[in-house]
Amino acid sequence: MITEERYRIILEELDKSGIVKVKDIMDLTDSSESTIRRDLNTLEKKGKLIRIHGGATIGGKFEEAMDKKSLQHVNEKELIARNAASLVRNGECIFLDAGSTTFRMIKHLEGKDIIVVTNGISHLDELARYGIRAYLTGGMIKFTTKALVGKDVVRFLKEYNFDRCFLGVNSVDLKKGFTTPDPDEAYVKETAKEVSRKVYVLADSTKFDKITFAKFAEISECTIITDKVNQVYADATEVIIAVK
Repeated sequence: MITEERYRIILEELDKSGIVKVKDIMDLTDSSESTIRRDLNTLEKKGKLIRIHGGATIGGKFEEAMDKKSLQHVNEKELIARNAASLVRNGECIFLDAGSTTFRMIKHLEGKDIIVVTNGISHLDELARYGIRAYLTGGMIKFTTKALVGKDVVRFLKEYNFDRCFLGVNSVDLKKGFTTPDPDEAYVKETAKEVSRKVYVLADSTKFDKITFAKFAEISECTIITDKVNQVYADATEVIIAVK
């Protein structure tokens, strides 16, 4: 099989499941292990995938920057954010994940007697603008998503108990659950989930039926707030359809 045909098969399999294994591609293309590993290395250099042990995945270091994400699907994110903020009650302590949709929640929290904890650097000015009492986690700065990540964030979060947490997500899949490209961010999200009474994932409809590298929750563990969703997801977990 010619090289370009193998590339096509690899990328098609990645598009289907988000992850490919060397052995599976060997069987599909009737190629040797060394050939497939060379193909994966070449495709990684071209920015098409990320090599992992035994195969490859999508996402990771090619994740879009926060500034770019904030300009995408603006109407859907605004609708989701407003509906999410309406769930917060006076007297509650909430975790607000870094992300473009959670950022949009802040203006809708104005006037509420709450405490916000966040790992979102870009959230700070907005929280100050609307006079919301807030705490920023420690941690290492991830400049692409303007998030604080790492063990210091996890250690910080384990000292708290939240009434609600609102998490961003890159991909949602029935079998693979909620995933994000960066394992460090996934660890933060997973920790916030564990110390929260109620967990919400904010996901516009473009995030569904996709998989990225690092899982942070099963579908059944979180309530999804979205603009629209296939009924099969609504059967698997609690779903809130954001309305105007």
